[in-house]
Amino acid sequence: MSELFYRNACSSTNDEINDVLLYPQSNFVGLYTFNQIKGRGQYGNSWTSVAEQNLAYTLAVKASCILHSDFLFNYYTAIAVQNYLANLTEKIVKIKWPNDIIVKNKKVVGILIEKKKINQENYFIIGIGINILQEKFDEISNAGSLLTQTGKTFNLNQFTENLHLFLIEKLTHIPNDDEILAEFNSSLFRKDEISVFELDKTRQNGIIRNADENGEIWIELESGLRSFYHKEIKLLY
Repeated sequence: MSELFYRNACSSTNDEINDVLLYPQSNFVGLYTFNQIKGRGQYGNSWTSVAEQNLAYTLAVKASCILHSDFLFNYYTAIAVQNYLANLTEKIVKIKWPNDIIVKNKKVVGILIEKKKINQENYFIIGIGINILQEKFDEISNAGSLLTQTGKTFNLNQFTENLHLFLIEKLTHIPNDDEILAEFNSSLFRKDEISVFELDKTRQNGIIRNADENGEIWIELESGLRSFYHKEIKLLY
């Protein structure tokens, strides 16, 4: 059972989801807006979005429904969004570790997953920001939209309703840990390609080899194969 709520505008769907979690019988509760004023990204970063062109969507999932580790659940959420966009656009869609979604080398989706206890129930709060119809971005930005990257336009309401149903279906039937990890790595952005990274304020070449079940990414650098947590190393493309 699920619920999906709409707001004309809100500060952050991840924050305001608290107000609509009044249905303890629902395992999935969604909230969305096309006008998010104070969106939040990973590690306190902001997520800015042009009104009525992009989607801010949050799905609250009862933690009791999830039997996987936080790392693998994070990976699987990215897989689910990647699957939805690949099916919809019929384009190659990649996952930039740990959970950004990339289309033609541009970031079109940011995902922020938090854990909260609301009304005596533990939840995973999945915040998903998707650039859909926006056409202009900062020239040096790594951001794009579904429109700029695929040339396709979408009805925002229909897009959101279909996404909500798709995610619930995927999260109701989560595969085992090995399958999650294999699918995540098969969609990993710039895997086995020479890329430029920033490490300790120094640029160097490296090759992404794989992400592991502990949330780390393994990169082959000139000094050898090393693992990193998020924010310890930056992929510059």
